[in-house]
Amino acid sequence: MKNKKRNTGFVYQCVNCGKQFDEHEALYLCPQCTKSNQPSEPPKGVLKTIYDYKNLNLAAPSKPVSLWKKPANIWKIYQQIKDRFVDLLPIKNMESLPNLRIGNTPLYSIDKLDNTKLTFQLFLKDDTQNPTSSLKDRASAVVSAYAKEKGFDTIITASTGNAGSSLAGICASQGQKAIIIVPETAPLAKLTQIIMYGATIVTVKGTYDDAYDLSIKATEEFGWYNRNTAFNPLTIEGKKTVAFELYEQLNFTIPDKIFVPVGDGVIISGLYKGYEDLLMLNIIEKMPTIVAVQSKGSDNLVRNLQNKLFHIEPSATIADSISVDIPRNFYMTQQFLQTYNGESLTVSDDEILMASAILARNTGLFAEPAAAAAFAGFLSYHNSNKLPDDSDNVVLITGSGLKDLKAVNTRMEIPKSIKPSIEELKKIMQ
Repeated sequence: MKNKKRNTGFVYQCVNCGKQFDEHEALYLCPQCTKSNQPSEPPKGVLKTIYDYKNLNLAAPSKPVSLWKKPANIWKIYQQIKDRFVDLLPIKNMESLPNLRIGNTPLYSIDKLDNTKLTFQLFLKDDTQNPTSSLKDRASAVVSAYAKEKGFDTIITASTGNAGSSLAGICASQGQKAIIIVPETAPLAKLTQIIMYGATIVTVKGTYDDAYDLSIKATEEFGWYNRNTAFNPLTIEGKKTVAFELYEQLNFTIPDKIFVPVGDGVIISGLYKGYEDLLMLNIIEKMPTIVAVQSKGSDNLVRNLQNKLFHIEPSATIADSISVDIPRNFYMTQQFLQTYNGESLTVSDDEILMASAILARNTGLFAEPAAAAAFAGFLSYHNSNKLPDDSDNVVLITGSGLKDLKAVNTRMEIPKSIKPSIEELKKIMQ
């Protein structure tokens, strides 16, 4: 399939007014709905990518296809499954995608926690194995490929760290210029990644939302391509690939519940979008129950799901990647959760840190606080006996703990040094 050009056959549809646009007509938000946007509210006019499902004529695979055989890149997986899932990406040439192993991340089955056997199936989707150690590489890959095809050589994004380091790394592999605007409180490890990848980093005195607004103004001023969460509809198209992988890795079955960390609402919308694509193609017959997990210190999305008027509470949480005052993809996330009977809950910072420790010592997987929030949500359900016996449950591990070591310092105690003698060693081993 090398160099194969494709007719992508998709349109953009506004999640608020329902108006559709040709892919060449609108790249970001619905121009009509944006007129009513207010700085203190989630933006209206976010675009959803809709494919020509009737003419794709995809069918469910008759048998499992191993993800562990070459090609090991998620973008090529669609070719293996009836050679046609590739038409569910908004790019024209597969060679536009980065030459990195993006996606195809492991799915681990866990049968016990703290030596207690589980009565249900627990699966951990480890997206820390992506090139820059977060799920956001999936989005950056599609955005980068699209920019390459459209002739953009500079891509800008606002980020608390992960999206920025992801875009910086992907652009480095593609020979593109990345400009990353971050709040000055972003974790050092993520800033280090951005700098080492050679991107231009701009730190601002303010919040993520301030960085976000500045990146939009820069896009308008300089004509750069913008990767921003929700603002660019292709971020959701990249993140939806995790749903396709889960479908294959679970032997073409649908899990009962999937726990997802939520900030702006793009990862959860991407997960929903992937399963919705399969549903629209009649490949699956039902949707999984997706559980949105937010930090109690930044719950602006789930707290407003049933509200007529959006109310902001300033965010204060150790989970920086999901610390958001204005969830940019609120309306699409709200639609998905309501349409497909999704669930939501909040967890405290203490629960997040405890979940990170439980996850690490039981599985060997070290998750940053934002990713550990999903596992904390799972533990809350487990401890409340909300997970039926024999049910299948998935937790998305979206980012590595090495990206934010400072957050777990309160849970760590480095022991005092001893003299290098066996007698001293015996004392501390008693």
